[in-house]
Amino acid sequence: MVGILTSVKNTNYKKDLDYSTELNRWLLKQIGVWPASINASWMEIILYRFLNVVCTSLIGFLILSASLYIIVDVKDIEMKLKTIGPISFCLMVLAKYWLFIIHEKDISRCVSHMETDWKYVKSENDRQIMMDSALFGRRIVIVSATFTYGGVFFYQVVLPLTSAKVVIGNYTFKPLAYPISRIIVDARQSPANELMIPLECLCGFVMNAVTVGACSLAAVFALHACGQLKVMMSCLKNLVDGRPDENNSVNDRLTDIVQQHVRILSFVAFTEDLLQEISLVEVLGCTLNICLLGYNLIADWDKGDMVSDMTYIALIISFAFNIFIFCYIGELLGDECRRVAEETYMIDWYRLQGRKSLALLLIIAMSSSSIKLTAGKFVELSISSFGDVIKASFAYLNMLRTVTM
Repeated sequence: MVGILTSVKNTNYKKDLDYSTELNRWLLKQIGVWPASINASWMEIILYRFLNVVCTSLIGFLILSASLYIIVDVKDIEMKLKTIGPISFCLMVLAKYWLFIIHEKDISRCVSHMETDWKYVKSENDRQIMMDSALFGRRIVIVSATFTYGGVFFYQVVLPLTSAKVVIGNYTFKPLAYPISRIIVDARQSPANELMIPLECLCGFVMNAVTVGACSLAAVFALHACGQLKVMMSCLKNLVDGRPDENNSVNDRLTDIVQQHVRILSFVAFTEDLLQEISLVEVLGCTLNICLLGYNLIADWDKGDMVSDMTYIALIISFAFNIFIFCYIGELLGDECRRVAEETYMIDWYRLQGRKSLALLLIIAMSSSSIKLTAGKFVELSISSFGDVIKASFAYLNMLRTVTM
């Protein structure tokens, strides 16, 4: 890339990259899915694989035990439906976790691409544009973590602790957030009941990290692309007359802009390859879980258990917000791409000599085609698709109520 990657412009690029990806790294490294560095020792690689086995085993244990609970221990249809929700969430998390492992090289490629972008920032103004996008991405991650951890804290900590002890025959025990089949262990007895509660909290911590990690990758990568598009639009405004602090020709500036656009399109393509399957799992899983949580809320409403009702509402908000993040950043990226086409047309292109203005047609054409993030290439991630997900959830909820109530 001769034009834009000629010399190191930003000496603090490592700090800037760390600031941009810090929360992603903190979330995903602790569950063994953040890409290991090139110089990682064999001990670090073994630790990562050990974490993969532990996390998979914890989530798999919940899926197996809850599935056996539905098949063997429970006969009541309402209790079966209440248990399907946690199982679907665990399956959703396990799918995303293994997609992280499968796409580890894609995550590494996107981070490496970001590092190069930070390394060759041309001006302080461009760096500030990128920092603003990085800050926005961090805020989205923090809000996502707040909603997700808040909802699960209510479900796995507050609800079990505030629930009255269940008395069945000679057994007195606290109900678990994720039911355990008696085939595996009789969680009604002590100390099994007391041991299962912290074990399930550990499982919840892992599943939260996966859930927030998926949202954080989507937010940070998509907003980095948005920041690069804003930098490109800034360069377009200076295409004809150039910047006062730079001494280059129109041809050089045009070459830089075209190369920059190609890099951005490549990064968006990398991001789409990484996120499309994760987004599909998120869309399908959130649709089902919002439906089931709504059913549980309606079924328990007459019992007057305020803590239980608040827990279901918090979880519904959490799932809705997670899918909203995916749809919102898809909408944001699409809008920025269309803005590039508008900005390209609005510059004084008619002042360019000869046939140089024809080079702008390709930029307009590529930007107008509207680069999209999708869920499995089936659903375009946008605000309208978020509305469709919520409507689908309530449609399934209405159908479920009609059949069971």
